[in-house]
Amino acid sequence: MAREMACRKCKCITVAKVCGNCKSSDLTPDWTGIVVVVDPTNSHIAQTLGITKEGKYALKVT
Repeated sequence: MAREMACRKCKCITVAKVCGNCKSSDLTPDWTGIVVVVDPTNSHIAQTLGITKEGKYALKVT
């Protein structure tokens, strides 16, 4: 199974070598916590975290 990596720029979690959200290749395996955003326009958590696209995001990326 491929290891999930988190993007350091947008915190999106991916198994690819490039972030599908912001197209960055600055990924790290060192992250904690998950939030899954289904409807970012109506989600208070997404608005608080600055998330504008659907997806799975890390809460903390180091």
